Amino acid sequence: MASSRVGSPIPREVADELERVVARWHQLPRGRALSHAPMVREVVQSLADDVAGCRGRPPSPVPDLGPATLMDQLQVMVFDLFDGRPDTNPALIAEQLSGIRRSL
Repeated sequence: MASSRVGSPIPREVADELERVVARWHQLPRGRALSHAPMVREVVQSLADDVAGCRGRPPSPVPDLGPATLMDQLQVMVFDLFDGRPDTNPALIAEQLSGIRRSL
């Protein structure tokens, strides 16, 4: 499994899809981003719960900081997931990200 860039634990296929999601998100009008934010927050929270589990911590809510920071939260959670659990199936995460992008 090749990393996206030197020092990053994120596999290339996941990094590519993450870049597409972020680019698409930044093209959305504010109203559309707001309407899709709950779905994206759900994915961010799911990833955060997985990260907490791999670190032996209980899940805790990811703060809702609004649509402007949601992609940052998504990127951090994807990074943290592959950093903490490198055996994560990249195809599953890439598909999850692709689903977000397609819904936007």
